[in-house]
Amino acid sequence: MGERANRSFRHTARGVRRSLPSAEPRVSVLVPAWNAGATVRVCLESVRRQVFTDWECVVVDDGSSDKTATLVREVMSHDARVRLISRPHHGLVPALNEGLGHCRAPLIARMDADDVMHRLRLGAQMAALDHDPRLAAVGCHARIFPRTTMSPRLREYEAWLNSMQSADDVTREAFVECPVAHPTLMMRRDMARLGYVDQQWPEDYDLILRALASGLHIGMVPRRLLAWRARADSWSRTSAAYDVERFAACKAHYLAHGFLAGTESFVLWGYGATGRMLRKALASHGKTPSHIVEVKRSRVGQRIHGAPVIPVAALAALGDHRIVVSVARLGPRSEIRNALASMGFVEGQDFVCAA
Repeated sequence: MGERANRSFRHTARGVRRSLPSAEPRVSVLVPAWNAGATVRVCLESVRRQVFTDWECVVVDDGSSDKTATLVREVMSHDARVRLISRPHHGLVPALNEGLGHCRAPLIARMDADDVMHRLRLGAQMAALDHDPRLAAVGCHARIFPRTTMSPRLREYEAWLNSMQSADDVTREAFVECPVAHPTLMMRRDMARLGYVDQQWPEDYDLILRALASGLHIGMVPRRLLAWRARADSWSRTSAAYDVERFAACKAHYLAHGFLAGTESFVLWGYGATGRMLRKALASHGKTPSHIVEVKRSRVGQRIHGAPVIPVAALAALGDHRIVVSVARLGPRSEIRNALASMGFVEGQDFVCAA
């Protein structure tokens, strides 16, 4: 950390030295940390700078071998709202679940130990949940950093993520990719009771899909209120649970038990790399394409794994078939949505997009 950051930390510490925790704070900020000595102090400083002050911050040190715990205790000496839970190293999911058990507030905000929240984040998200009691949780927009090392794919993902404006957007896009960045999530206690599950796929995506499947609504505060650090050695970059095949497995599980429940077949629109991977993942649940929609005339009339390849115009004659659109690129996916809508198909009822 540079001298400027250290001066900022000391200034913040003086400004909130007298802050004491409420017996029942409005918001608990849950921060799992493992060997986060290089970033945890700046992370906690951003929490302490919040304009909204009735919070507690629960840091779960998952058996760090560096100075993570020491640095957290230093922050605690200046601010009693920060609490440290130390545990042997068992991984992210157990750390998250243990942390949930220590959170006392009715609202729980996720935060990663290497990210930085805007000083208005907690207040803005709490206000959104107070305004709409139907929402079980809200996310917010994020700015990924450092910008100089961002790949075009990551920039595209950031733009897509920050296109979410409402609970309807989150629901509609849920099977494309995870529509809420996990460290931006603020959830009510009822959603937090779902807990985190290790299914060998992304635990954050699993929570979002599980919550939506149970009928909960997840909204969005359409403001950039989190600086989200992209690191080559982060859990999401190094864990096998975040491999693209595991994302497909997660989507397939919730599609099979939700949108495709009660039917063994579906129409698959798109058979590129994305469509092939999803078809394979759904097959493990006994769900197979009855037809495959293809826009290239040269492929029409062929069979793929026994399913006839049909043109778009043939969809209307198929009758009551659920349609899964598996097209990765935003432009073509938008065109397909418009085409299906023009034919009278209703998204979420007759078709879903699952990139």
